[in-house]
Amino acid sequence: MGALMLAEGGTFTPPGADSFVLPPIFGGVTKPMLLVVLSAIIVGAYFVIATRKLKLVPGKGQFVAEFIYEFSRNKIAREHIGAKDFRPFVPLIFTLFTFVLVNNIFGIIPIIQFPTMSRIGFPIALALMVYLVMHGVGFARHGFLGYFKHIMFPPGVPKPIYVLLSPIELFQKFIAQPAALAIRVFAAMFAGHLILLVFTLGGEYLLTEASAMFKPISIVGFAFAIALTFVEALIQVLQAYIFALLTASFIGAALSEGH
Repeated sequence: MGALMLAEGGTFTPPGADSFVLPPIFGGVTKPMLLVVLSAIIVGAYFVIATRKLKLVPGKGQFVAEFIYEFSRNKIAREHIGAKDFRPFVPLIFTLFTFVLVNNIFGIIPIIQFPTMSRIGFPIALALMVYLVMHGVGFARHGFLGYFKHIMFPPGVPKPIYVLLSPIELFQKFIAQPAALAIRVFAAMFAGHLILLVFTLGGEYLLTEASAMFKPISIVGFAFAIALTFVEALIQVLQAYIFALLTASFIGAALSEGH
């Protein structure tokens, strides 16, 4: 039959990639574009307001702001870039973590319900920025030829192995790592949102369009949608953390004296 056919004449067509292609709201501006701007406003406004009047005993808002900052600074930037070099990169790591986090969480917020990072263009833009930073600091630290030597010829490897290892290392650092950085968060947000759509729209279809004997099954669809929303929330936080962590790791590797 192709599509699921349980209704009194209707069919259920599961959502697909076209569900992520939204028409312009006005001019050429789409919902994801507005959400990116909104996320920047939310992040900036929250931390300005939360830290405007700092107290020795912090309130809830200040406590959350300080926790996120210290987590980004100490658990991500310091641990993965190194105690010697991490400080100049704390603003970048902190901003990436909070920005990706808010855009991911948009996917489970009622009315909004769209994770911005499920549109591949936004993760690619962030990955390109990380790409420029990681290689920029690498060239600045080691010099032009020194940086390529740092990447392609790790110490302690037998020289004949370099014939195979050096091209792999070059491909990994300049293509595979930044591509994986963008694809990882995109794929997680795309797949998670698509699964939520399947169960939500499937439950709605069974409730409103299916014959009476199938309507009770809609409860199962809605129950799965609710349960998976909590799972998706966890994944959204983890993906923001992983994006910031990998960024710090790439920068730390570019700055390191060893390979």
